[in-house]
Amino acid sequence: MFSMFKRASLTMLSLMAALVFALSLPAHAEQKESDVAQREMTQLAGADFWRQVRQGEEGYTTSQFPEHGTLISTPGQTWYILKEKWMSPAGAIAIFGSIAFVTLVYLFMGPIMLSAPRTGKRIKRWSRLDRAMHWSMAFTFLTLGFSGLMLVYGKHFLKPYIPADLWGFIIMLAKQYHNYIGPIFGVLLICVLVKWWRKSIFTKVDFVWFIKLGGMVGKHKGSHPSAGFSNAGEKALFWLLIVVGSVVAVSGLVLDFPIFGQTRRDMELSNLVHMLAALILICGFVFHIYIGLFGMEGALEGMVTGEVDETWAKEHHDLWYEEVMAKEQNAQAAEPNQDKVKGATTNEQTS
Repeated sequence: MFSMFKRASLTMLSLMAALVFALSLPAHAEQKESDVAQREMTQLAGADFWRQVRQGEEGYTTSQFPEHGTLISTPGQTWYILKEKWMSPAGAIAIFGSIAFVTLVYLFMGPIMLSAPRTGKRIKRWSRLDRAMHWSMAFTFLTLGFSGLMLVYGKHFLKPYIPADLWGFIIMLAKQYHNYIGPIFGVLLICVLVKWWRKSIFTKVDFVWFIKLGGMVGKHKGSHPSAGFSNAGEKALFWLLIVVGSVVAVSGLVLDFPIFGQTRRDMELSNLVHMLAALILICGFVFHIYIGLFGMEGALEGMVTGEVDETWAKEHHDLWYEEVMAKEQNAQAAEPNQDKVKGATTNEQTS
C-alpha cells in the first residue's frame, strides 16, 4: 500500500513539475514547431497579456517594495549578455593571461637572485601581528577568489564531468562560503589600511624605482634601485588592494544583503562591478604571489619568519637597511653611557 502511494505521489509530483516548467517558459514571436509549451502558454494567458509582460508593464500588488509589480525585468537581458558573453570570457583570458605571463617571465628571465652571498645576520622586518594579518588576508582572498571563480566558471569546467548531486553540493558550499566570509574580507581590509598605510606613502624615491622598473627588466636589470621599508611596487600593490578591494567589499555587501530597497538594476550593476573589481585584484595578486614564491630570492622569508638576511635588506630596501643600522649604532653607543651612569650611581651610594 505504501509503495503504491509512493509511486502515485512521485507521478503526481512529476506531472506538477512538468506543468510548472511548461508555464514558466517564455513565449517568442517566432516559435519552432517543437516548442509546444511556449505556444500553450501564449494561448492560455493570451498574446496581449504576454506581450505586456515581456515589455515590462507593471501589474497590481499590495506590496510597496520596488519592482514587485514587474513580473519580468526586460533590461535584465542586457546584464545577462554583459556577464555571460563579455565579462566571463574576458575574465578567463585575463587570469590565464596573467599566469602565462609570469610563467614566461620565470622561464626566460629567471628569478631575481641576490648579488652577494648571505651574511647570516638576520634583521627583524615583520612583527607577529603583521604576519598574522598578512596570512589571514591571503587565505581569505584566495578562498574567496576560488569560490567566486567556481560560481562563475564551474558550470563550464566542472559541472559536465561530475554527478549532478555532487555539483549541487559544491556550488551550494561555494555560494554559502562566499556570502559569509566576504564581509570578513572587508574587516581585514580596514585592519590592513590602519596598520600599513604609513609605510605605503609614495616619495620621490619611488618614482625613480618606477622609471628603473624595479631593476627587474631592461637596461637597469640587476641595479637594485633604492627603496625604503616598502618599494614602489609594494606600495602600488597595497593601494590597489585598498581601493579595488573596497569596491569588491561594498558591492559584495549590496549583493549579500538585498533587504535595503535595492532594485534589480542595483543588484545587476553591483554584480558586474563586483566581478570586474575582483578580476582586477586576482590578476594583480598573481604577480604578487609569483614574486613571493618564485620571482625573488628571500622574498618569502620575511613574511614566514619575520626576519630577512642582511644582504637581502641591503640590496632591495637599502634606505630601510641604513635606518635599521643607524638605530643599532645609536643603541650601542648609548649602552656605555648608561653603564657609566650606573657605575657612578653605585659609587655614590657606596661612598
